[in-house]
Amino acid sequence: MDLLIPEVGTIFWTFLIFSIALYILAKFAWKPVLKGLKERDSSIAQALQAAEIAKKQVSELHSESEKLMAEARIERDKIIQEAREFKESLMSDAREQAKKEGRKMIDEARAAIKSERNAAIFEIKKQVAELSVAISEKILLQELSDPGKQKELIEKSLSDVKFN
Repeated sequence: MDLLIPEVGTIFWTFLIFSIALYILAKFAWKPVLKGLKERDSSIAQALQAAEIAKKQVSELHSESEKLMAEARIERDKIIQEAREFKESLMSDAREQAKKEGRKMIDEARAAIKSERNAAIFEIKKQVAELSVAISEKILLQELSDPGKQKELIEKSLSDVKFN
C-alpha cells in the first residue's frame, strides 16, 4: 500500500516544482499567451464587424442592383414600345405612299389611255375626213361633168346658206 499513499517528501517536492513552474509560466508565458488570446479575440471581433459591414454592403448592392434591373426593364419596355410605334408609323407611311403612288400610276395610265383614245379618235376623224373628201371629190367629179348639174348644185348650195 505504500504505492498509493505518497510520502511527505514527494508531496513537498511536487508542490515546490509545481509552484516554480507556475511562477515561470505566470511570469514569462502567461502574459504572452493572454496577449495572443486577446489579439485573436480582437481580430475575430474585427473580422465579424467586417463581415457584418460586408453583409450590409452586399444587401445594399443587391437592392441597388434590383433597382437598376427594374429601371432597365422599364427602359427596355419603353424602347420596345417606341420601336413598335416607329414601325407602325413607318408601315402607315409606306402604305400611304404606296396608295399615293398607286393612285398616281392609275391617273397617269388613265391620262395616257385618254390621250391615246383622243389621238385615235383624231386619227379616225382625219381618215374619215380624207375619205369623205375623196368620196365627195369623186361624186362631184361625176356630177359636175355635166354643166346643168353644176348650175343646179350651185343654186342649191346658195339656197342652203342662210344669210344674217
